Amino acid sequence: MTSSTAPGLTRFNTAEEGTARAALHEICAATAWVDAMLARRPYPDAAALFTASDAATAELGAADLAEAMAGHPPIGRPEPGDPASSREQRGMAAASGRLKAEMLELNLAYQEKFGHVFLICATGLTGEQMRDAVRERIGNTRDGERENVRTELVKINRIRLTRLAQGA
Repeated sequence: MTSSTAPGLTRFNTAEEGTARAALHEICAATAWVDAMLARRPYPDAAALFTASDAATAELGAADLAEAMAGHPPIGRPEPGDPASSREQRGMAAASGRLKAEMLELNLAYQEKFGHVFLICATGLTGEQMRDAVRERIGNTRDGERENVRTELVKINRIRLTRLAQGA
């Protein structure tokens, strides 16, 4: 995808800094990530955008990751009026009441253990797959889970950046 075939990427590359910052902040709430992405503009294509995002995410410290996670609602409870969260968590929308209640309990146990929301790239996952993932990951160490969060954040950022580049 080149900038000539990606109207959203062209708009992003030429946007005023404040507009570009706001667009990036909707993708990832970590200020360090947003700053790193702005510093590397303009992007010749989506591949360069993804490479920059992956590098910026790899550089996030613990406080930066916490800031990024603060921008994500718990699984099963997307923010009202947030189409990205609703779209990404679609797999929980059709879940049974029992599964939603179980996910709430697991989310709370996870948050108590790790001090932040359970972060997973929920796009394309069923409610059962998300439940199974939190069950598995709740047994991780803090350091191990921090790296899982970083991996999931890379996936989420790439999906959201794709939408930005496409102008969706």
